[in-house]
Amino acid sequence: MNKLKREYQFFKQQTPNVRVLLMTNLLYAFVLPVVGVFVGAYVMRHTSEPVSVAFYQLFMYIGIIATSFVNGFLLRHVSVKVLYAGGILVSGLSMFAMMLVKSLGFVELGIAGFVLGAASGFFWTNRYLLTLNNTTDSSRNYFFGLESFFFSITSITVPLLIGAFISQIDGKEIMGCLIDINGAYRLVTVGVIVVTLFAVAVLWRGKFANPVQKNFLYFRFCTLWKKMLLLASLKGMVQGFLVTAPAILVLKLVGDEGTLGLIQGISGTLTAILVYVLGRIAKPEDRPKIFIAGLLVFFIGTLFNGVLFSATGVIIFVLCKVIFQPLFDLPYYPIMMQTIDAVVKIEKRNEYTYILSHEFGLFLGRAFGLILFMALAFAISQDFALKYALILVGALQLIAYPLAQNIIKQNQTVR
Repeated sequence: MNKLKREYQFFKQQTPNVRVLLMTNLLYAFVLPVVGVFVGAYVMRHTSEPVSVAFYQLFMYIGIIATSFVNGFLLRHVSVKVLYAGGILVSGLSMFAMMLVKSLGFVELGIAGFVLGAASGFFWTNRYLLTLNNTTDSSRNYFFGLESFFFSITSITVPLLIGAFISQIDGKEIMGCLIDINGAYRLVTVGVIVVTLFAVAVLWRGKFANPVQKNFLYFRFCTLWKKMLLLASLKGMVQGFLVTAPAILVLKLVGDEGTLGLIQGISGTLTAILVYVLGRIAKPEDRPKIFIAGLLVFFIGTLFNGVLFSATGVIIFVLCKVIFQPLFDLPYYPIMMQTIDAVVKIEKRNEYTYILSHEFGLFLGRAFGLILFMALAFAISQDFALKYALILVGALQLIAYPLAQNIIKQNQTVR
């Protein structure tokens, strides 16, 4: 109990804006698993085609890029807090709109993906901007460690609880209305909207400033930032698969959404505690060690999935994926923000210039990963894509380690 009290006191020592951001992100962490897992499972259930999930996801990423670009212009006139709150709210509402669609052809999938991606664009770019401007390099390990702890815990509990809720309520009659599987998904989405309202209420307590410089659109960058964009593309490549592949593999080889939540819960709790401890005690110079640990875990998971391609292989892969994501994100975001701090000094530009450019880097990686998956699925088979595309992506991720080391070294010379 004394240890918990000390951790709470350490949290209270953070600046008011940092506390507001962490509490807002804690609440939104209850929304992310629904977007990341159950939307993909919902599309898969209605189309029975893994390629449809990938197509939906591609348009979601296009939506992120579109609103990230628009957000730069809006920041000239609208408070960053308002834009961040809008992204939080619209993400819940857009999910509800998708659930109301009667059929899910490619046109409907494209529109639904674009709308949900548009909401995510406002959320992520303004989240990066607020975090960048309200933290320092020395405090970012703690910030992202605690945030990863939130996301890891909710990635366990939310799929588990919602999976159980969907399986239990399906076919039940409530107040004279028969609840089918689609009705269960809609009830989940209503709950998501309620959580987003609470998140916005917490966010409103913060006092945040917009960028001073208004110009943000540039196409030429120094070598240091080009290296960071390559690292972002590698991250985006694996993101494109991790949003869709686990749901597809589990529904194909293991079972339903309840099983999906149970699998992720096995390793997630210990990982959440590990990441929080690392964020609390690790120094900036420890980031490469954490980085390579996450990359190796993910690559091992893809090998098990590809070689076994069975329920056992999928379970091992998902367990490795749950460990990998927070271990990768914990050093990645501080490195990205440290690099932005450095290139702002070099090029004297608006911070949002690099946040927008970073989204383009992520998009290129995401698009490459998804197009690779769809191309292999059409040209050879879906099973081949699910087996070997993941191994290829996992192998390419290993390049990120020496690249990240080089970026950190160059950042230190700028400071």
